[in-house]
Amino acid sequence: MVKRVIQILDRMIERASNIALLVSGILILVMAWLSTYGVTRRYALNDPEPYSYEISTIFLLACVVLAIAGVQVLGRQLRVDFVANRFPEGVQDILLNVVVPVLALFYVVILTWQSWDTAWYSLQIGETSQSAWEEPLWPTKMTVPVGAGLLCLVLLAQLSRGVASFIRRVRKTRE
Repeated sequence: MVKRVIQILDRMIERASNIALLVSGILILVMAWLSTYGVTRRYALNDPEPYSYEISTIFLLACVVLAIAGVQVLGRQLRVDFVANRFPEGVQDILLNVVVPVLALFYVVILTWQSWDTAWYSLQIGETSQSAWEEPLWPTKMTVPVGAGLLCLVLLAQLSRGVASFIRRVRKTRE
């Protein structure tokens, strides 16, 4: 029963991470279009507009923080393999699947918590940018705790799989 619930939660986390990764990819395409539009208006039509640059910077932040969880699920993040490869396979497994997620969780939980406080405060005071557009900043700031929170879930799932793998390995050696 518990194993089934963990599998369902794992699939839900993976699906949410993949959706966030897809949204990041779409945002990259939109940023490319906005940049082309802004440059075309400025140089071909001699009619500059300020919005394409600002929207692109907003989307860039969202793109990065939303993609991190999906990249972690796919195992495509940067790893320090040259350190891990110096240890036996069992130690590598513990290091990469238990120790690294614990250390990452320590950082990402604090990031999620503090960025949530910042985004919530921005919403409460109605903070806007200092540009000509004066767009509200809380939606942009809210992408950080959303993306970091999703990364926390991914790391927790990886940690649970790493601990389960370690327990299975210990049981096999005792038999």
